Amino acid sequence: MVGASGAVVAARREPVPRVVTVLALSIFVLGTSEFVITGMLPEMAVDLGVTVPQVGYLISAFAVGMIVGAPAMAVATLRLPRRTTLVVMLVVVALAHVAGALTDSYPVLVAIRVVSAVATGGFWAVAAVVTVSSVAAGDRARALSRLLAGLTVSNVVGIPLGTLIGQHFGWRTTFWLIAVLALVGLAGVLAMVPRGWGTGERRRLSAEAAVFRRGRLWVALGTTAFYQAGMIAMLAYLTPLLVDVAGVAPARVPLVWFATGLGSLAGIMVGGRLADRYPWRTLYAALAGAAVLLGVLGLTAPLTGAAPVLAIGLGFIAFVAAAPLNARVFALAGAAPTLASATNTSAFNVGNTVGPAVGGLAIAAGWGLTAPSLIGVGLMIVAIGLATVSFVLDRRLGAPE
Repeated sequence: MVGASGAVVAARREPVPRVVTVLALSIFVLGTSEFVITGMLPEMAVDLGVTVPQVGYLISAFAVGMIVGAPAMAVATLRLPRRTTLVVMLVVVALAHVAGALTDSYPVLVAIRVVSAVATGGFWAVAAVVTVSSVAAGDRARALSRLLAGLTVSNVVGIPLGTLIGQHFGWRTTFWLIAVLALVGLAGVLAMVPRGWGTGERRRLSAEAAVFRRGRLWVALGTTAFYQAGMIAMLAYLTPLLVDVAGVAPARVPLVWFATGLGSLAGIMVGGRLADRYPWRTLYAALAGAAVLLGVLGLTAPLTGAAPVLAIGLGFIAFVAAAPLNARVFALAGAAPTLASATNTSAFNVGNTVGPAVGGLAIAAGWGLTAPSLIGVGLMIVAIGLATVSFVLDRRLGAPE
């Protein structure tokens, strides 16, 4: 805040409410569910009698389910109390994983993954709204970073542990474990989220949809999608890059991923603290830093030790950017955040879908395993351009409340 003399006076920041930590626990489970299949592709292919690429489509099916499901669930549950929506989504996720553990049919498993993704998207959207509504406007990015920490912890702990369990005891055991953990998250929601949270709010679809008449919101969503596509274009092919180009021993690749996950966890904490006070500087620094690191990785990957260090740096910078990207959407949404939050979740998953596809096409065209990193630079430059458009519009039209 600014004092009478014009000097900047540091305002006391309230701690992030415990309910956000409880929601982050559920996000940890949902994040593990989304990506744990990447570590169990061969085992699942043999058990289901399909090819490894077909199992990979289960990941794509989840991303598509998130893209469609997040806004669809936001609309379908708009008039329900927040707590009820969170509970229903977690119950659906738990039941979907029980059904997945029991089925021997690949097409049924594809359908189950889509259902689970729709519920996951619905939970993400409402959890983000609960998070920002539990803190002051000046603490939104910090609170959202706490929520996103659940996703980074899933990268560090949940996915490696789920993969290890799946490889030793079968992928169905991992599905059973996720179902149990979803019920643990459910217990936390029942204990910490007030029963009537959101009951008194007057939420109308027309008001939620009206937010999308603002061009600035679409620019912000585009920034999110291009940023995520640029980052995931590289991360999707990091393992073969490390082994075949950087010469990292396969046994050491999990260590690189673990360190990258720790970098992500540090990044989300730093980004959350900076983005509330310096939103534009934090966003520009993160986007520019990501573009530089991606470019350096693409050019120096064959050099000994370069790729692992750069991967850790990218893990850090990726989640520094996540805080201002999420907080900006809520600032633009104003008093109608639910559908905007859901659409931002979809934007991230558009990036998750487009990035690996573009990177894979480049590799298939014979451009090599470093091509996705260099393509990521181009996508990140587009994100920087869209961020600049947002900045100019804010200065011209007035900063969002």
